[in-house]
Amino acid sequence: MTVGLVDEMNDAPAQFTRNTIDVHGSIGAEWLRRLPGLISECESRWSMTVQRPFEHLSYNYVAPAIRSDGAPAILKMSVPNIELETEIEALRLFDGQGIVRLLDADPERGLLLLEHLKPGTPLSDLDDDSKATSIAVRVMSQIWRPAPQEHKFPAVSDWASGLTKLRQRYDGGTGPLPRGLVEEAESRFAELINSMGPQVLLHGDLHHDNILAAERQPWLAIDPKGVVGEPAYEVGALLRNIAPQFAADAHATILRRRVYQLAEELGFDRERLRGWGLAQAVLSAWWSLEDHGQGWEWAISCAETLSQIEV
Repeated sequence: MTVGLVDEMNDAPAQFTRNTIDVHGSIGAEWLRRLPGLISECESRWSMTVQRPFEHLSYNYVAPAIRSDGAPAILKMSVPNIELETEIEALRLFDGQGIVRLLDADPERGLLLLEHLKPGTPLSDLDDDSKATSIAVRVMSQIWRPAPQEHKFPAVSDWASGLTKLRQRYDGGTGPLPRGLVEEAESRFAELINSMGPQVLLHGDLHHDNILAAERQPWLAIDPKGVVGEPAYEVGALLRNIAPQFAADAHATILRRRVYQLAEELGFDRERLRGWGLAQAVLSAWWSLEDHGQGWEWAISCAETLSQIEV
């Protein structure tokens, strides 16, 4: 790896650097110092040349690479953690059906080698939201499959328990999050979890930026979390992520139409989808608050809208 590339890599992904330290603390800072060496190690291990990282990195270092036989690939790296382990296991079980293929991985070192999806345009770039919703339905329907009898995947109830941490953080209160919405999310989670139908292995974070245009299939998912729950749970991330090209005054209309369209195309109950969407939006707000102390406002705005729309 050239010195220039190392220098650029160290300077460019500022958000990724902040996120890594926010989430992993001193362990994350040490991992960042070792990152150039880890990249060189991957180049030798998989006989490839790693190129400049993608411009917008969040919690993982992701860069295109060219293997010695000329084949393209994607290198994904992170501080080793249980979430990365479940992502690797989910990719293995999904086996490229509706999702990017896992070429190789080392969970103990936080390394993944992935299929390079081209052109890789995210579904969020599509201006026709109704068409984008139908595409997402086709992708999620290809992914779902029974979870193995023994596994490390979290359950939906495990994720929902995050709101208990919110209460503990604020001595029974809800901090900056609206009390009424938190109480509604808690109630929704309890009701929906207790009445779940047959459960499967879900993607867990299937929003528009995690569905990319590809050659092998028209659209494929990336970045699965791997969580076990009923299929209706999957729509939460899709509901609360609205691309910036849609005007703010259209958000309520978009959310309502998505609920109706998803219910019709997936055969799910509209009120159940709205409930999952609202509860997960509040949970997402808490996760942002927990990890960064900020950035929760958008998720709460979506929860407020979902609580008000008629279905």
